[in-house]
Order: sequence, then C-alpha cells, then structure tokens
Amino acid sequence: MTHPNQKILIWPAGECNITIKSFCSPDDIASLSLKDTFVESSNYNPILSKKESLISASLQKDTNVTIAYTDERKIVGISILQYPSREERWVKIENRVMMEVSVIEVATKWRSKGISKKLFELLFEHPLKEYRIIYMVGYSWTWDVAGTDLSIIQYRNMLINLFSHFKFRIYLTNDPNVLLCPENLFMARIGANISEKVQMKFKWLRFNLDN
Repeated sequence: MTHPNQKILIWPAGECNITIKSFCSPDDIASLSLKDTFVESSNYNPILSKKESLISASLQKDTNVTIAYTDERKIVGISILQYPSREERWVKIENRVMMEVSVIEVATKWRSKGISKKLFELLFEHPLKEYRIIYMVGYSWTWDVAGTDLSIIQYRNMLINLFSHFKFRIYLTNDPNVLLCPENLFMARIGANISEKVQMKFKWLRFNLDN
C-alpha cells in the first residue's frame, strides 16, 4: 500500500536517472536490491547492508524510509527518519516529540552527484516535522572518510553544511559517545510548533537532566 505522503523524484545523476522515493513500504523495498552497491571493505563498513533492516524500519509508526535507486532497481542511497529506541534518553520527552535521522548514506561510486541532498528533501517532507524535534548524532568512526578526498574535519563540515541547509543547528550535549571524539557532533531541528516547555525539556535532556 502506498503511503499517503509518499513522494517520488527522478534525479539526473551522470549517465542515468536516479529514482528517489519517500515513505517506502515493505513491498517497495522487497523489489529493490542492495547487491554490489553497499559493499563492506577494509575502509568502509556500511551502516545498512540488509534489506530486512530497511523493511523493519518501514513498518514502524511515522517512520520515513527514503531510498534512491537506479533503473536496474539497485539501491544507491538510503535515509531514515524514525523515533529513537527505548534506551535513548530522548524518549523521556512525552508524545514522541523526538525523531532521529538514523541513517544517511550514499554508495561510494554514487557520491558527489547531489543524491544526499535530494534524499533529505524528501525525508523532511514529513507531515509531523513542525511538531517534532528532529536530531542527528554524527560519530566520526562511522564516516567513510577514506572514500573521499576530505580530511575528518572537512567531512564533518560537509555534514554540518548539509544539515544546516535543512535548518539544523549544532547543540551541546554530554552524550558520552558524542564526547568520545572532538569531531563528533549533535545537531537538531526544532519544529515551529514545539512549545517552550518542550524546548526546555530538550535543553535539560541534552545533559541527561530530567528537570
């Protein structure tokens, strides 16, 4: 069944067109292939390499799984917006206010073609975005810096620029994983309909203080 908010975009990427589809259903995902695109190597360990993980995410309430794929139906880009797991501190804010950009990844040979920005455009066309605080956590050890000509700081700045385009800001937090490396970062976008009370709750929770 097609999600009522699903959008489809055809994006020219070099010699072929890429289809980018939001709110992908399990059937959408089942018809696509991850073979030969997200391949682990000595320098690269893809966050997602199995369709089952994508299908599982797509079944979660309000989750937006946005996928870029070729005419041969090979997946070359993935982004996921979903609620945090029960173990995360952010679930302490009531009414599922917090949502995480848990995955944003483009296969190595398909980078620098504007696909990630187009993935985000559809990812954030979410009907609840102004009623949610959407966040991302950037861990430098997950970045495929070796597959680029960028330094770790340049890669970090690239991510900051990408998310800033969609109104994300850097926020301080005492999350121990974020603090492990100076390059790590935490960014968030506060929806227009988030109350001051919830914004204050978010401020305290960034430091794990349940005020």
